[in-house]
Parts: sequence; C-alpha cells; structure tokens
Amino acid sequence: MTTRIQNVTAREIWDSRGRPTLEVDVKLTSGVCGRAVAPAGASMGRAEAIELRDGGDRLAGLGVRRAVDVVEQQVNAALHGADTTDTADVDARLIALDADPQKSQIGGNVMTAVSMAAAHAAAKVSGMPLWCWLSAGSPVHVPLPEIQIFGGGAHAGGRVDIQDFMVIAIGANSYAQALEWTADIYRSAGALLECGGRRHGLADEGGYWPEFDSNEQGLELLTQAIEDAGFVPGNDVGIALDVAASELWRDSHYVLNSEQRRCDRDEWVELLCTWVQRFAVVSVEDPCAEHDLEGMRQFTEAVGPCVQVVADDIVVTSAARIRDAAEQGAGNAALIKPNQVGTLTEARAAVDATRDVGWGAIASARSGETEDTTIVHLAVGWGLPQLKIGALARGERTAKWNEGLRIAEDLSDGGQLPSADEFPWGRRG
Repeated sequence: MTTRIQNVTAREIWDSRGRPTLEVDVKLTSGVCGRAVAPAGASMGRAEAIELRDGGDRLAGLGVRRAVDVVEQQVNAALHGADTTDTADVDARLIALDADPQKSQIGGNVMTAVSMAAAHAAAKVSGMPLWCWLSAGSPVHVPLPEIQIFGGGAHAGGRVDIQDFMVIAIGANSYAQALEWTADIYRSAGALLECGGRRHGLADEGGYWPEFDSNEQGLELLTQAIEDAGFVPGNDVGIALDVAASELWRDSHYVLNSEQRRCDRDEWVELLCTWVQRFAVVSVEDPCAEHDLEGMRQFTEAVGPCVQVVADDIVVTSAARIRDAAEQGAGNAALIKPNQVGTLTEARAAVDATRDVGWGAIASARSGETEDTTIVHLAVGWGLPQLKIGALARGERTAKWNEGLRIAEDLSDGGQLPSADEFPWGRRG
C-alpha cells in the first residue's frame, strides 16, 4: 500500500534562536516524503512534554543527536509498515514507546516532529495540502491573527516583565487586511521607540525589544502606535497581552522586576483589571501562574465574558487540564501548542475539549521556530478561530504568516475571518 511508512529519518538543524532542533522525514513506500521540524519554547509550563536533548558540553547541552538516534532506531522500527493516513495509529505507536505522560524517554520533540511529518506525508500522497487533508471535508476559514509588536519577559532578556504586547485587528474583514493593519502599527511602534531612544533590536519572536520605564508604559505606547497608524483602539484594533505570569512568581508574590514591585494575588488581579479597564485590552494570556488556579478564576470572573482569558501554562494543550480549568472557571480560551503534549492526536483532543466546554482556541507557534509552517495548516484544517505566531518580522515568522495568505487564496471566501460573534469582544455592548 502506497501510504505505508518505509522509513523514518532525522537530522539536527538550527532554529531561530541559534539552537539545535530536530527535523524528521517520513518516507512512504510510494517514495513520497513528509517533513516537519520540532519547535521549542522558552517560557514553558511544568507539565509540558519534555524535549530530549544531549546534555554535556557540546552546544551547551542543547544538541539533539540523541533524539536523532531515537528516531532512526526506535521510532523507525515502531512505525515501519504503519499506514500514515491513520494518524491515530501512528501516534499510538509513538506514545507506546514512552510510558511517561511527559514523554521524557522518547522526547516530546521527537514525537511532535514525527507526528507532524507523518501527517504531511499522508496529505501529500493524498494529493492535498495539509490543511485540506486535516479538515476531512469540513468547512474551514483562515484564523484571526494575534501579532506581537513588543517582546518582553523570557523572550527579551527581562527588560520588560510582560512577555508579549500584541494586537488583534478585531475590525478587519480579511486575513490579508489584518496583516496589513498590523504592519502599519508595527511601523508606527518602531518609529515611536526610535524617537524616544527606546528601541534595542528585536526579541525572540520578532517584536521590538523595548526599554520601558514600566509595563504600563508599554500599553501606553502601543495605544499611541495604534492611533498613529490611523486606527481606533478597541474598535478597529484590540490589545492582547501574554503576561507569562509563571515567570513572575517569587515567594508567594507576583514580582515586576523592572518596577521593583511585589503583589499578592488580590493586588495582582486588581492591577491586571486596571489595565483591562484603562486600555483596549481584549485578550490576556496566562494572567496568573500555572499553579494559581484560584487567581485565574478570580481574574476570569472579574473581567467578565467580554475579555478573552487564555490558559497556556495551566493547561499545556491537555484535554483533561482544559476540562478541569473550565470546570473551575479559570479562563475561557486555551492556547494550542502541539509540542506541549507530543502528538497531533493529543493536540486535536485538546481542541475538541475547548469546543466541549465552550472555550475559544488559539493555535500558537513557539519562541524557538524554523521555516516550518505546520502550525498554520493545523489552525486552518482544525477550524481554530485564532493564530498566534509572533511579529511580522523574522523569516521563521513571516514564513507562517505568508503561508496563511496562500491558503486564503485557495479558499472560496478569499480569506474571510471568523465572525466577530465568535469572540468575546464581539459581545461588547
């Protein structure tokens, strides 16, 4: 059968932070080959799938030669003869190789790269783009982009505490228009930073690496950039924050190092709510640390149903964790990062869980990326309403945003975005 796997090979390549990562080829008996690359995060939840790295002195221990060996020996043997169009079976074989839910023996990076490469091979042998094969005939749309303007936290050396200052073109009519509006805002923000002597290069995900006197100043400058670009904050364009609060937790407090400020849970939730009220903030990701489910619940309740509260570290793309967080009222949307959980089957289960509990879902790339565009195809093929990749800068980011433009051209609606009614901000007023 032409869809059966002949062999699986791997190599060590480089990601956008100049670190090694794993690229996998899945070759079928027909000669068709699927390829994918494992991304890597910097700000990671404790329950994420664990990457298999070499340790030792070479490349600061970050090499993936052990992962290459695992692929070409254990994985290759386990998947030989498997039907690549049966994703559940391929992924079950991978999962069976490692009894640890966090994939510490085989490696989450191994599982993610192999699972995605197998899906690419299945789509290619079927004569379809990956998004089309994944959709299995269901209606699809391009997702609404969530795009970084300023980078901070672990993505920018901690110069500013909040990890991502992003914009969402909530008033745009198409994917292409959302990118165009954001490009105007990105240029405006760069000019403002340059004028004030606050621009210090680019952060890991392509956003500007800024120097602010406070985190709130970042919100003020981003608001000004939106206005300078000719848009109305909260009407045309909303602000999205990735707080990455797990990185801020110290000694039972949330600590803003750049401001020498410490907050207990109640003070922290109050501060975040003040930002939501003062600025056009429509989405807040990881407002509380991964262990602070009660803080997440308090914040979700405080901002109400018209603000998107995104769980990332708390749920780590786990269907069970999503259901648990939803039951406790801790959030109303989840980030979907396949490498947090290992395989596409498990990531799809997390997507299904968001729908079961009435949450939103955002397909997300990681801070360590390559030119691999799989995440865009997953977002479209699985019908996810939003996509978070980084900035409109750096090749590993633009490769993905541009792939979305190509997919939009192939769709009958030309790249129309989901209805505003699907998002919390669409219910305002």
